[in-house]
Amino acid sequence: MNVKKWLRGLCAAVLCVAYVGTAGAAELQKVPTAWMGAQETFPIWYAKQKGWDKEVGLDVELLYFSSGMDALSTLPAKTWVFGGMGAIPALMGALRHDTYVIANCNDEAMVNAVMVRPDSPIMKTKGYNKSYPNVYGTPESVKGKTVLCTTVSSAHFALSSWLKALGLTEKDVTIKNMDQASALAAFEYGIGDIVTLWAPLTYVGEKRGWKVASTPHDCYRGLPIVIVADREFADKNPEVTAKFLSIYMRAIDMMKNEPMDKLLPEYLRFYVDWAGTDYSKDLAEMDLKNHPVFNLEEQLQMFDASEGPSQAQSWQGDLAQFFAAIGRISQDELKQVENSSYVTDKFLKLIKTPLPSYK
Repeated sequence: MNVKKWLRGLCAAVLCVAYVGTAGAAELQKVPTAWMGAQETFPIWYAKQKGWDKEVGLDVELLYFSSGMDALSTLPAKTWVFGGMGAIPALMGALRHDTYVIANCNDEAMVNAVMVRPDSPIMKTKGYNKSYPNVYGTPESVKGKTVLCTTVSSAHFALSSWLKALGLTEKDVTIKNMDQASALAAFEYGIGDIVTLWAPLTYVGEKRGWKVASTPHDCYRGLPIVIVADREFADKNPEVTAKFLSIYMRAIDMMKNEPMDKLLPEYLRFYVDWAGTDYSKDLAEMDLKNHPVFNLEEQLQMFDASEGPSQAQSWQGDLAQFFAAIGRISQDELKQVENSSYVTDKFLKLIKTPLPSYK
């Protein structure tokens, strides 16, 4: 073969491949998403690491926020279209920004905690209210105390549930609103009497000797972390929404099936890469074990409203009732969200099954 002819052919082939690659990349739909430095982000981070978003024609972008309310504050600017956050911000998102809840990430009822220092008088009494035998504190030991708390969050719900179990309200304490990192640091330096934290900072607090006075689980409350969606975007792009959920569920399959010794290295890498935090293996394993996650089949059951309100709707409805009772939302706002119609399974039902193997 003529060398020049062969080189021309080779160049043409290279250009063709480059063009196809560029065209393929151009076809990927950008999907900006909002997350925090917590367990619910791991599935989508892992899916992104594996390139599963590109397999379904998406380019998922992960944006970091310190809380769900911080993420919601940017939603009017269309900064993101899907996000993982607590059920409390999700409720406020439905009220203020017309968002959906389209899936559950995990249940955090055991890992949102009201914490005190080991010498706190609050820890001297357990089961003051016989209906809550695992809750510490009395009205006398809690009244007038200063609480460091990320308000309108799952940690806030943990605080309010605890106060209610003791027959108190938020008016009986002084609440200082802080993001989680600031609350942790301030409490370590002696500021405040009580701090409310979510995982993994609850484990950090325990490592420092702080004691758990109560969790929502101790108060018999469910507390899901959910995936919310910008309603306008999701309704206009149902297939994109289903594809996004499909890669999240694929990663959930991995989490539920991989042995801990295989899962831990990836989880530790996630915290360093995403949250900039280097946790011990023991802490990371505790975090994984304390966060129940739900595969697609379980999600469909939780969101099934064919015979009345679904479990997912009931959880959100309970939160709406609770926050109305303590004056955080008005009665008019309660009427807008008490039936939890913003909690929908219509996008979960669009996911193509069976999901690809995670291996």
